[in-house]
Amino acid sequence: MKIKIYILLALCVLFWSSNFILGRYLHNEFEPITLAFYRWLGVFIAVFPLLLWHFKPIILAIKAHFIHALLLAFFSIVCFNTLLYFGLEKTTATNALLINSIFPILVVFLSFVILKYPISKNQTLGIILSTFGVVFLVLQGELAQLFHFKFNSGDLFIISASLTWALYSVLLKYQSLNLKPMLFFTAMVSLGFVLMLPLYLFSTPSISNDIDNVIQHYEIILFMVIFPSILSFLFWNKGILEIGANKTGQFTHLMPLFGTILAYLFLGETLELYHFFGMILIFSGIYLSLFLRQS
Repeated sequence: MKIKIYILLALCVLFWSSNFILGRYLHNEFEPITLAFYRWLGVFIAVFPLLLWHFKPIILAIKAHFIHALLLAFFSIVCFNTLLYFGLEKTTATNALLINSIFPILVVFLSFVILKYPISKNQTLGIILSTFGVVFLVLQGELAQLFHFKFNSGDLFIISASLTWALYSVLLKYQSLNLKPMLFFTAMVSLGFVLMLPLYLFSTPSISNDIDNVIQHYEIILFMVIFPSILSFLFWNKGILEIGANKTGQFTHLMPLFGTILAYLFLGETLELYHFFGMILIFSGIYLSLFLRQS
């Protein structure tokens, strides 16, 4: 039983949940591409000494698996958070959380299509149960609201973000460039930063204004660099390599749970009875999928 991996993945999702809250908090201060760029610029600065120290093996690994490395960096560094921040500009938190709950389903489906991984009965039932818990939680126990659910452009951005992270998670299991975890992370950040730089330069009207804005919110940006970026990325990669993309993907169902707790602690929102029912369903689904042996 890989309890340590499960704890790391739970922390990973907790940090990502804070990214949703902070991304929404900053959506009036930064353009989505700008926020994503400066977040990853901070990470690139943090890993730059490693890049210099291990430059040759990192470059050789990227050259040997260039297309695969390019796709991994594009999906994880460039696409996911940029699309997420675009989505949080235009959709409600409820819609974002509900849509994000399709991620484990996307991972299982893509693992079946790309990696030919079989889908067990426990995984299927666990996904259904925890997804229902997420739906119950974000709809505040009023399931009738599901019939009034409407998509907007923000919802489509969230769907796209979930799809890109699912693709990354599945492709990572297929090929991790034969690098140690920290060097692989350095390779992804470096390549992703190179891809993001022209997008940012093309989209920003004023670099000096962006820098002033970053300085004004440096505590939040620094938090996003350390926790939702560096630590979450490393924990997530370790989870995929240790227990596979399918099981790792189940932990994203903890995001609305953690989001509710963070909102209660930092935004003063109250906990209702439906929160606890949703939590029970989510944890039951994860237990069924991860811990209960297939009969």
